[in-house]
Amino acid sequence: MSNVAVIGAQWGDEGKGKIVDWLSERAEVVVRFQGGHNAGHTLVIGNTTYKLALLPSGVVRPGKLSIIGSGVVVDPWAFLDEIGRVAKQGLILKPGDLLLSETACLILPVHRLIDQAREAARGDGKIGTTGRGIGPAYEDKVGRRAVRVADLAESETLKAKSAYLADYHNAYLRGLGEAEIDPDELLAALLEIAPKILPFAGRVWDQLDKAVVAGKRILFEGAQAVMLDVDHGTYPYVTSSNTVAGQAATGSGIGPTSIGYVLGIAKAYTTRVGAGPFPTELTDETGNLLGERGHEFGTNTGRKRRCGWFDAVMVRQAIKTGGINGIALTKLDVLDGFETLRVCTGYKLDGAVIDHYPAGQAAQTRVEPIYEDLEGWSDSTYGARSWAQLPAQAIKYIRRIEELIEAPVALLSTSPEREDTILVKDPFAGRP
Repeated sequence: MSNVAVIGAQWGDEGKGKIVDWLSERAEVVVRFQGGHNAGHTLVIGNTTYKLALLPSGVVRPGKLSIIGSGVVVDPWAFLDEIGRVAKQGLILKPGDLLLSETACLILPVHRLIDQAREAARGDGKIGTTGRGIGPAYEDKVGRRAVRVADLAESETLKAKSAYLADYHNAYLRGLGEAEIDPDELLAALLEIAPKILPFAGRVWDQLDKAVVAGKRILFEGAQAVMLDVDHGTYPYVTSSNTVAGQAATGSGIGPTSIGYVLGIAKAYTTRVGAGPFPTELTDETGNLLGERGHEFGTNTGRKRRCGWFDAVMVRQAIKTGGINGIALTKLDVLDGFETLRVCTGYKLDGAVIDHYPAGQAAQTRVEPIYEDLEGWSDSTYGARSWAQLPAQAIKYIRRIEELIEAPVALLSTSPEREDTILVKDPFAGRP
Protein backbone atom coordinates (compact mmCIF):
# COMPACT_ATOMS: atom_id res chain seq x y z
CA MET A 1 0.00 0.00 0.00
CA SER A 2 1.09 3.56 -0.66
CA ASN A 3 1.43 6.64 1.54
CA VAL A 4 -0.68 9.59 0.40
CA ALA A 5 -0.11 13.35 0.33
CA VAL A 6 -3.18 15.60 0.10
CA ILE A 7 -2.80 19.14 -1.22
CA GLY A 8 -5.13 21.85 -2.50
CA ALA A 9 -5.19 22.41 -6.25
CA GLN A 10 -6.69 25.91 -6.30
CA TRP A 11 -6.46 28.78 -3.78
CA GLY A 12 -7.40 26.80 -0.70
CA ASP A 13 -10.76 26.07 0.96
CA GLU A 14 -11.36 23.17 -1.43
CA GLY A 15 -12.69 20.82 1.24
CA LYS A 16 -9.44 19.12 2.24
CA GLY A 17 -10.72 18.55 5.78
CA LYS A 18 -13.44 16.14 4.75
CA ILE A 19 -11.23 14.27 2.29
CA VAL A 20 -8.36 13.94 4.77
CA ASP A 21 -10.82 12.71 7.39
CA TRP A 22 -12.25 10.22 4.91
CA LEU A 23 -8.76 8.92 4.13
CA SER A 24 -7.52 9.06 7.73
CA GLU A 25 -9.81 6.23 8.74
CA ARG A 26 -7.54 3.96 6.69
CA ALA A 27 -4.26 5.65 7.65
CA GLU A 28 -2.32 4.97 10.82
CA VAL A 29 -0.34 8.22 10.91
CA VAL A 30 -1.53 11.69 9.84
CA VAL A 31 1.04 14.48 9.36
CA ARG A 32 0.66 18.25 8.93
CA PHE A 33 3.74 19.42 7.03
CA GLN A 34 3.43 23.19 6.38
CA GLY A 35 1.50 26.34 7.17
CA GLY A 36 0.23 27.54 10.51
CA HIS A 37 -3.04 28.08 12.33
CA ASN A 38 -4.35 30.25 9.49
CA ALA A 39 -5.55 27.15 7.66
CA GLY A 40 -9.02 26.05 8.73
CA HIS A 41 -10.41 22.54 8.28
CA THR A 42 -14.02 21.69 9.08
CA LEU A 43 -14.78 18.05 9.90
CA VAL A 44 -18.28 16.70 10.38
CA ILE A 45 -18.28 13.48 12.42
CA GLY A 46 -21.83 12.31 13.06
CA ASN A 47 -23.56 15.18 14.83
CA THR A 48 -20.32 16.90 15.84
CA THR A 49 -18.55 19.57 13.81
CA TYR A 50 -14.86 20.10 14.54
CA LYS A 51 -13.17 23.26 13.33
CA LEU A 52 -9.44 22.65 13.28
CA ALA A 53 -6.66 25.06 12.43
CA LEU A 54 -3.30 23.73 13.53
CA LEU A 55 -4.14 20.19 14.59
CA PRO A 56 -3.97 17.44 11.94
CA SER A 57 -7.37 16.14 10.87
CA GLY A 58 -6.43 12.69 12.13
CA VAL A 59 -6.91 13.78 15.75
CA VAL A 60 -10.64 13.08 15.47
CA ARG A 61 -9.93 9.42 14.76
CA PRO A 62 -9.00 7.29 17.81
CA GLY A 63 -5.90 5.15 17.53
CA LYS A 64 -4.14 7.36 14.98
CA LEU A 65 -0.83 9.09 15.61
CA SER A 66 -1.16 12.76 14.64
CA ILE A 67 2.00 14.70 13.85
CA ILE A 68 2.85 18.38 13.38
CA GLY A 69 6.03 18.49 11.30
CA SER A 70 8.95 20.90 11.26
CA GLY A 71 7.59 22.66 8.17
CA VAL A 72 4.72 24.05 10.28
CA VAL A 73 5.10 27.29 12.23
CA VAL A 74 3.41 26.84 15.59
CA ASP A 75 1.75 29.43 17.78
CA PRO A 76 2.11 27.66 21.15
CA TRP A 77 -0.76 29.56 22.72
CA ALA A 78 -3.05 28.77 19.77
CA PHE A 79 -1.86 25.15 19.93
CA LEU A 80 -2.95 24.77 23.56
CA ASP A 81 -6.14 26.72 22.96
CA GLU A 82 -7.15 24.37 20.14
CA ILE A 83 -6.41 21.32 22.27
CA GLY A 84 -8.62 22.82 24.98
CA ARG A 85 -11.37 23.66 22.51
CA VAL A 86 -11.68 20.14 21.12
CA ALA A 87 -11.49 18.77 24.68
CA LYS A 88 -14.77 20.59 25.38
CA GLN A 89 -16.24 18.53 22.53
CA GLY A 90 -15.08 15.33 24.21
CA LEU A 91 -11.85 14.91 22.24
CA ILE A 92 -9.02 14.56 24.76
CA LEU A 93 -5.55 14.71 23.20
CA LYS A 94 -2.53 13.40 25.07
CA PRO A 95 1.17 13.53 24.15
CA GLY A 96 1.02 9.90 23.02
CA ASP A 97 -1.69 10.81 20.52
CA LEU A 98 -0.15 14.01 19.21
CA LEU A 99 3.52 14.60 18.38
CA LEU A 100 4.98 18.06 17.76
CA SER A 101 8.30 18.31 15.95
CA GLU A 102 11.06 19.55 18.23
CA THR A 103 12.50 21.48 15.27
CA ALA A 104 9.30 23.37 14.41
CA CYS A 105 9.60 27.15 14.71
CA LEU A 106 7.30 29.15 16.96
CA ILE A 107 4.97 32.04 16.16
CA LEU A 108 5.48 34.66 18.85
CA PRO A 109 3.37 37.68 19.87
CA VAL A 110 5.81 39.97 18.04
CA HIS A 111 5.05 38.16 14.79
CA ARG A 112 1.35 38.96 15.11
CA LEU A 113 2.16 42.60 15.83
CA ILE A 114 4.38 42.87 12.77
CA ASP A 115 1.90 41.04 10.53
CA GLN A 116 -0.97 43.34 11.46
CA ALA A 117 1.11 46.53 11.41
CA ARG A 118 2.52 45.67 8.01
CA GLU A 119 -0.89 45.03 6.49
CA ALA A 120 -2.20 48.31 7.91
CA ALA A 121 0.78 50.18 6.47
CA ARG A 122 0.17 48.70 3.01
CA GLY A 123 -3.24 50.38 2.75
CA ASP A 124 -4.82 49.49 -0.60
CA GLY A 125 -1.86 47.23 -1.39
CA LYS A 126 -2.74 44.66 1.27
CA ILE A 127 -1.79 41.05 0.61
CA GLY A 128 -4.78 39.79 2.57
CA THR A 129 -3.02 37.88 5.34
CA THR A 130 -4.94 36.60 8.34
CA GLY A 131 -2.78 38.72 10.66
CA ARG A 132 -1.75 35.71 12.75
CA GLY A 133 2.00 36.12 12.34
CA ILE A 134 2.58 33.28 9.89
CA GLY A 135 4.69 35.25 7.41
CA PRO A 136 6.94 37.01 9.95
CA ALA A 137 7.51 33.66 11.71
CA TYR A 138 8.70 32.08 8.47
CA GLU A 139 10.91 35.13 7.87
CA ASP A 140 12.59 34.58 11.24
CA LYS A 141 12.98 30.90 10.38
CA VAL A 142 14.92 31.52 7.16
CA GLY A 143 16.74 34.38 8.89
CA ARG A 144 18.04 31.82 11.43
CA ARG A 145 16.77 33.72 14.44
CA ALA A 146 13.56 31.80 15.21
CA VAL A 147 12.68 30.20 18.52
CA ARG A 148 12.17 26.48 17.95
CA VAL A 149 10.21 24.01 20.06
CA ALA A 150 13.42 22.43 21.36
CA ASP A 151 14.59 25.84 22.61
CA LEU A 152 11.80 25.79 25.19
CA ALA A 153 13.89 23.31 27.18
CA GLU A 154 16.88 25.69 27.30
CA SER A 155 16.32 28.82 29.35
CA GLU A 156 19.63 30.41 28.38
CA THR A 157 18.89 29.89 24.70
CA LEU A 158 15.47 31.49 25.17
CA LYS A 159 17.01 34.44 26.99
CA ALA A 160 19.53 35.09 24.22
CA LYS A 161 16.98 34.69 21.43
CA SER A 162 14.40 36.90 23.16
CA ALA A 163 16.96 39.70 23.45
CA TYR A 164 18.05 39.31 19.83
CA LEU A 165 14.48 39.22 18.50
CA ALA A 166 13.58 42.35 20.46
CA ASP A 167 16.59 44.23 19.06
CA TYR A 168 15.84 43.05 15.54
CA HIS A 169 12.10 43.66 15.43
CA ASN A 170 11.83 46.78 17.58
CA ALA A 171 13.65 48.83 14.95
CA TYR A 172 10.91 47.95 12.45
CA LEU A 173 8.07 48.50 14.93
CA ARG A 174 9.57 51.82 15.93
CA GLY A 175 9.67 52.87 12.27
CA LEU A 176 5.95 52.13 11.94
CA GLY A 177 5.15 54.02 15.13
CA GLU A 178 4.07 50.82 16.90
CA ALA A 179 4.74 49.79 20.49
CA GLU A 180 8.00 47.92 20.97
CA ILE A 181 8.31 44.49 22.59
CA ASP A 182 9.98 43.89 25.93
CA PRO A 183 12.48 41.00 25.77
CA ASP A 184 11.93 40.17 29.43
CA GLU A 185 8.18 39.88 28.92
CA LEU A 186 8.73 37.64 25.89
CA LEU A 187 11.13 35.45 27.85
CA ALA A 188 8.72 35.18 30.78
CA ALA A 189 5.85 34.18 28.47
CA LEU A 190 7.96 31.46 26.82
CA LEU A 191 9.21 30.08 30.13
CA GLU A 192 5.63 29.93 31.40
CA ILE A 193 4.28 28.01 28.44
CA ALA A 194 7.29 25.71 27.93
CA PRO A 195 6.20 22.99 30.43
CA LYS A 196 2.83 22.76 28.69
CA ILE A 197 4.32 22.37 25.20
CA LEU A 198 7.38 20.19 25.76
CA PRO A 199 5.47 16.97 26.67
CA PHE A 200 4.16 16.92 23.09
CA ALA A 201 7.61 17.51 21.51
CA GLY A 202 9.71 14.78 19.95
CA ARG A 203 11.71 13.49 16.97
CA VAL A 204 9.18 13.40 14.16
CA TRP A 205 11.71 12.12 11.62
CA ASP A 206 12.42 9.13 13.84
CA GLN A 207 8.76 8.26 14.35
CA LEU A 208 8.09 8.50 10.61
CA ASP A 209 11.08 6.33 9.78
CA LYS A 210 9.80 3.66 12.17
CA ALA A 211 6.33 3.92 10.63
CA VAL A 212 7.74 3.44 7.13
CA VAL A 213 9.81 0.44 8.21
CA ALA A 214 6.74 -1.06 9.88
CA GLY A 215 4.71 -0.60 6.70
CA LYS A 216 2.18 1.74 8.28
CA ARG A 217 0.01 3.91 6.06
CA ILE A 218 0.94 7.61 6.38
CA LEU A 219 -1.29 10.45 5.29
CA PHE A 220 0.40 13.82 4.69
CA GLU A 221 -2.02 16.71 5.11
CA GLY A 222 -1.31 20.01 3.37
CA ALA A 223 -2.77 23.43 4.14
CA GLN A 224 -3.71 26.22 1.72
CA ALA A 225 -3.10 25.17 -1.92
CA VAL A 226 -0.68 25.06 -4.84
CA MET A 227 -1.71 28.46 -6.24
CA LEU A 228 -0.82 29.95 -2.85
CA ASP A 229 2.65 28.36 -2.90
CA VAL A 230 5.37 30.95 -2.25
CA ASP A 231 7.28 29.74 -5.34
CA HIS A 232 4.55 28.56 -7.69
CA GLY A 233 1.46 30.58 -6.76
CA THR A 234 0.11 34.02 -7.65
CA TYR A 235 3.01 35.85 -5.99
CA PRO A 236 2.95 38.08 -3.92
CA TYR A 237 -0.64 37.11 -3.07
CA VAL A 238 0.46 33.78 -1.64
CA THR A 239 1.12 32.13 1.69
CA SER A 240 4.61 32.08 3.23
CA SER A 241 5.41 28.40 2.74
CA ASN A 242 5.62 25.79 0.01
CA THR A 243 2.30 24.01 -0.41
CA VAL A 244 3.24 21.54 -3.16
CA ALA A 245 3.67 17.82 -2.53
CA GLY A 246 7.45 18.08 -2.36
CA GLN A 247 7.06 19.97 0.92
CA ALA A 248 5.42 16.90 2.47
CA ALA A 249 8.87 15.32 2.58
CA THR A 250 10.82 18.42 3.61
CA GLY A 251 8.28 19.59 6.16
CA SER A 252 7.98 16.27 7.94
CA GLY A 253 11.46 14.77 7.81
CA ILE A 254 10.96 11.86 5.45
CA GLY A 255 12.48 11.02 2.09
CA PRO A 256 10.45 11.88 -1.04
CA THR A 257 10.50 8.25 -2.13
CA SER A 258 8.27 7.44 0.86
CA ILE A 259 5.43 9.56 -0.56
CA GLY A 260 3.42 7.52 -3.01
CA TYR A 261 0.19 8.99 -4.34
CA VAL A 262 -0.47 12.76 -4.43
CA LEU A 263 -4.15 13.64 -4.25
CA GLY A 264 -5.13 17.18 -5.21
CA ILE A 265 -8.39 18.68 -3.96
CA ALA A 266 -10.42 20.96 -6.22
CA LYS A 267 -13.90 22.40 -6.02
CA ALA A 268 -16.24 22.02 -8.97
CA TYR A 269 -16.03 25.82 -9.15
CA THR A 270 -13.42 28.28 -7.82
CA THR A 271 -13.10 30.40 -4.69
CA ARG A 272 -10.49 32.70 -3.24
CA VAL A 273 -10.14 34.54 0.08
CA GLY A 274 -8.42 37.91 0.35
CA ALA A 275 -6.67 39.93 -2.31
CA GLY A 276 -5.05 38.73 -5.51
CA PRO A 277 -5.89 37.96 -9.15
CA PHE A 278 -8.92 35.80 -9.92
CA PRO A 279 -9.66 35.55 -13.69
CA THR A 280 -12.99 33.69 -13.40
CA GLU A 281 -14.38 35.68 -10.47
CA LEU A 282 -18.11 36.44 -10.64
CA THR A 283 -19.24 39.63 -8.93
CA ASP A 284 -22.85 39.23 -10.07
CA GLU A 285 -25.82 37.26 -8.78
CA THR A 286 -24.32 34.00 -10.03
CA GLY A 287 -21.24 34.55 -7.88
CA ASN A 288 -23.44 35.38 -4.89
CA LEU A 289 -25.50 32.24 -5.50
CA LEU A 290 -22.38 30.04 -5.55
CA GLY A 291 -21.27 31.62 -2.29
CA GLU A 292 -24.65 31.12 -0.61
CA ARG A 293 -25.06 27.52 -1.74
CA GLY A 294 -21.47 26.62 -0.92
CA HIS A 295 -21.49 28.43 2.46
CA GLU A 296 -18.33 30.19 1.38
CA PHE A 297 -17.00 31.72 4.54
CA GLY A 298 -13.58 31.04 6.09
CA THR A 299 -13.54 28.37 8.82
CA ASN A 300 -11.22 30.36 11.06
CA THR A 301 -11.54 33.92 9.81
CA GLY A 302 -15.21 34.11 8.84
CA ARG A 303 -14.16 36.06 5.76
CA LYS A 304 -16.43 35.83 2.75
CA ARG A 305 -14.87 33.96 -0.14
CA ARG A 306 -14.85 35.30 -3.68
CA CYS A 307 -16.51 32.86 -6.11
CA GLY A 308 -16.20 32.09 -9.81
CA TRP A 309 -16.35 29.41 -12.48
CA PHE A 310 -13.99 26.44 -12.61
CA ASP A 311 -10.58 27.45 -13.99
CA ALA A 312 -9.10 24.45 -15.79
CA VAL A 313 -5.97 26.37 -16.80
CA MET A 314 -5.08 27.12 -13.20
CA VAL A 315 -5.83 23.60 -11.93
CA ARG A 316 -3.87 21.99 -14.77
CA GLN A 317 -0.85 24.13 -13.86
CA ALA A 318 -1.29 23.24 -10.17
CA ILE A 319 -1.34 19.55 -11.09
CA LYS A 320 1.96 19.85 -12.94
CA THR A 321 3.80 21.96 -10.37
CA GLY A 322 2.22 20.22 -7.40
CA GLY A 323 3.00 16.69 -8.51
CA ILE A 324 -0.65 15.64 -8.39
CA ASN A 325 -1.66 12.16 -9.58
CA GLY A 326 -5.43 12.50 -9.24
CA ILE A 327 -8.12 14.91 -8.10
CA ALA A 328 -10.79 14.77 -5.43
CA LEU A 329 -13.56 16.95 -6.85
CA THR A 330 -15.70 18.55 -4.15
CA LYS A 331 -18.96 20.49 -3.87
CA LEU A 332 -20.40 19.21 -7.13
CA ASP A 333 -23.87 19.58 -5.56
CA VAL A 334 -23.46 23.38 -5.41
CA LEU A 335 -23.82 23.41 -9.20
CA ASP A 336 -27.21 21.63 -9.14
CA GLY A 337 -29.91 23.56 -10.99
CA PHE A 338 -27.71 25.75 -13.19
CA GLU A 339 -28.95 25.74 -16.77
CA THR A 340 -25.49 26.48 -18.13
CA LEU A 341 -22.07 26.00 -16.55
CA ARG A 342 -18.89 27.69 -17.71
CA VAL A 343 -15.34 26.35 -17.55
CA CYS A 344 -12.25 28.42 -18.27
CA THR A 345 -10.15 26.64 -20.92
CA GLY A 346 -7.59 29.34 -21.70
CA TYR A 347 -6.69 33.00 -21.24
CA LYS A 348 -6.31 36.04 -23.42
CA LEU A 349 -3.39 38.29 -22.53
CA ASP A 350 -2.97 41.49 -24.50
CA GLY A 351 -4.72 39.93 -27.48
CA ALA A 352 -2.77 36.65 -27.44
CA VAL A 353 -4.19 33.29 -26.34
CA ILE A 354 -2.14 31.53 -23.64
CA ASP A 355 -2.55 28.17 -21.92
CA HIS A 356 -0.87 28.97 -18.59
CA TYR A 357 -1.04 31.33 -15.65
CA PRO A 358 1.52 34.08 -16.28
CA ALA A 359 4.22 34.75 -13.68
CA GLY A 360 4.18 38.54 -13.95
CA GLN A 361 2.18 40.31 -11.26
CA ALA A 362 0.69 42.85 -13.68
CA ALA A 363 0.05 40.21 -16.33
CA GLN A 364 -1.92 38.13 -13.84
CA THR A 365 -4.37 40.98 -13.41
CA ARG A 366 -4.80 41.47 -17.16
CA VAL A 367 -5.63 37.92 -18.25
CA GLU A 368 -9.16 37.37 -19.49
CA PRO A 369 -10.79 33.92 -19.29
CA ILE A 370 -11.81 31.99 -22.39
CA TYR A 371 -14.91 29.99 -21.54
CA GLU A 372 -16.48 26.81 -22.77
CA ASP A 373 -20.18 26.49 -21.95
CA LEU A 374 -21.51 23.15 -20.75
CA GLU A 375 -25.06 22.01 -20.18
CA GLY A 376 -26.11 21.95 -16.54
CA TRP A 377 -28.48 19.57 -14.78
CA SER A 378 -31.70 19.94 -12.82
CA ASP A 379 -31.57 16.77 -10.70
CA SER A 380 -29.84 16.79 -7.34
CA THR A 381 -26.36 15.33 -6.86
CA TYR A 382 -26.41 15.98 -3.10
CA GLY A 383 -25.44 12.87 -1.17
CA ALA A 384 -24.78 10.71 -4.23
CA ARG A 385 -22.58 7.71 -3.44
CA SER A 386 -22.28 6.09 -6.87
CA TRP A 387 -21.99 7.17 -10.51
CA ALA A 388 -25.44 5.68 -11.11
CA GLN A 389 -26.95 8.31 -8.81
CA LEU A 390 -25.48 11.21 -10.81
CA PRO A 391 -27.33 12.96 -13.67
CA ALA A 392 -25.84 12.29 -17.09
CA GLN A 393 -24.88 15.95 -17.57
CA ALA A 394 -23.03 15.96 -14.24
CA ILE A 395 -20.94 13.01 -15.40
CA LYS A 396 -20.22 14.82 -18.68
CA TYR A 397 -19.12 17.87 -16.70
CA ILE A 398 -16.70 15.74 -14.66
CA ARG A 399 -15.32 13.98 -17.75
CA ARG A 400 -14.73 17.30 -19.51
CA ILE A 401 -12.87 18.64 -16.46
CA GLU A 402 -10.66 15.51 -16.47
CA GLU A 403 -9.78 16.16 -20.12
CA LEU A 404 -8.96 19.81 -19.51
CA ILE A 405 -6.85 19.37 -16.38
CA GLU A 406 -5.11 16.26 -17.76
CA ALA A 407 -5.68 14.24 -14.62
CA PRO A 408 -8.33 11.77 -13.44
CA VAL A 409 -10.94 12.37 -10.76
CA ALA A 410 -10.05 9.83 -8.06
CA LEU A 411 -12.76 10.82 -5.57
CA LEU A 412 -15.97 12.79 -5.82
CA SER A 413 -17.54 14.54 -2.82
CA THR A 414 -21.24 15.34 -2.95
CA SER A 415 -21.89 16.75 0.55
CA PRO A 416 -20.01 17.63 3.77
CA GLU A 417 -20.87 14.18 5.16
CA ARG A 418 -17.88 11.86 4.92
CA GLU A 419 -19.97 8.92 3.62
CA ASP A 420 -21.21 10.97 0.66
CA THR A 421 -18.08 10.21 -1.33
CA ILE A 422 -17.67 8.30 -4.57
CA LEU A 423 -14.38 6.40 -4.73
CA VAL A 424 -13.01 6.00 -8.24
CA LYS A 425 -9.35 5.32 -7.50
CA ASP A 426 -8.00 4.31 -4.09
CA PRO A 427 -5.06 6.66 -3.37
CA PHE A 428 -3.59 4.19 -0.88
CA ALA A 429 -3.19 1.67 -3.70
CA GLY A 430 -0.48 3.94 -5.16
CA ARG A 431 0.07 5.38 -8.60
CA PRO A 432 -1.35 3.55 -11.61
